[in-house]
Amino acid sequence: MTIEVIDHLNLQPDGAYLDGTIGAGGHATKILAQLSLKGKLIGLDRDAEALEICKNRFGASAHPIFTYKSSYHNFPKILDKLGISKVNGILLDLGLSSMQLKSETRGFSFNSSGALDMRFDKENSFSAVELISQSSEEELANIIFQFGEERRSKRIARSIKSAKNLLTATDLKEAIRRATPPQKRNKSLARVFQAIRIAVNNELERLNKFLGLFIEHLSVGGRIVIMTYHSIEDRMVKHAFRSLKQSGRLAILTKKPIVPTENEIKRNNRSRSAKLRVGEKLI
Repeated sequence: MTIEVIDHLNLQPDGAYLDGTIGAGGHATKILAQLSLKGKLIGLDRDAEALEICKNRFGASAHPIFTYKSSYHNFPKILDKLGISKVNGILLDLGLSSMQLKSETRGFSFNSSGALDMRFDKENSFSAVELISQSSEEELANIIFQFGEERRSKRIARSIKSAKNLLTATDLKEAIRRATPPQKRNKSLARVFQAIRIAVNNELERLNKFLGLFIEHLSVGGRIVIMTYHSIEDRMVKHAFRSLKQSGRLAILTKKPIVPTENEIKRNNRSRSAKLRVGEKLI
């Protein structure tokens, strides 16, 4: 939904914009194309590998682009470092990239066979393997239920904890397979991998902090554009926007979230769960 993202940012040529999940720079390319040399783009990401690709991609760009290895919820510190008090638009795309999913060393996908890591930031000392090994069966079941909304959480947690030498994505997939019926297996696999990834990276805590901060750093008339990929994140964004609307600070420009078209899903099946919400700061 790149076109919808760029359209709803309502880019001003001389404006300052924050891409809190810049990754390899897919959206950033489209943003920079509409900025003048007076415009600014600040890009943040926790993934050092993706950020290195982004830096190489824009290294020769004439446009002012500033990239930092940082979580998006820390953006006020970055803006302060740059002497920027407010920006004209903020973008968060909370999905995994193709590069992350296809990596055999990251363990994000149940279709991979590599090490069960799942860290966006490899300087984070807590990998998925460590999370699983250090969690009790009850704690793991709670993670799977709360972050994956998986009804078979207790049975799956029991199977995972009973597995020996669980070190790879394949090992985790096999433990989940033993605890789920064939007709429900793929959905359960996706939910459990999602839940463990969320826990490893403290994703919901970071999003919650961001949602409490962004309005103070957005110019009047500035846009906040957030793309989510699962219902927990979407509910958090929806409720935050609604609260700001009730206080008179934000206009919600998407009464219902924008979702991908059938053609887009055919081109990119991973986009099928995407939901885009947009707000505009009033005061």
